[in-house]
Amino acid sequence: MSDPRLNFKDMCAKFDVTARTLRYYEYIELLSPEKEGRSRFYGPKEIARMTLILRGRRWGFSLEEIRQWLEIYERSGTRAQMEVLVEMADRQLKVLNSQREDLETAIAELQTLRDETASDLA
Repeated sequence: MSDPRLNFKDMCAKFDVTARTLRYYEYIELLSPEKEGRSRFYGPKEIARMTLILRGRRWGFSLEEIRQWLEIYERSGTRAQMEVLVEMADRQLKVLNSQREDLETAIAELQTLRDETASDLA
């Protein structure tokens, strides 16, 4: 039977992160790998946490917000964590929708300028 744990190098490869990123997440205590001598091993819990960390980052949450959210699970369980996620998601969805509107405006402006410039060149 194979070991369900990942070593440091495999963890970096699985999540496509740099060694520096993984060390930083350990340093700020988002991850706590098992240590055997100088080697680090990441079990199913740490792998799941890394998945959540990277999702949170992709959605625009700060590392501190992610840490607090993960700690709620450790202290209070799944229901409390889910309630906080709904609150965090509501806040972040407003931010992301605002950013999308800003991007759409910038894209439209740049497209207009590009088209006008291309027309002037023709």
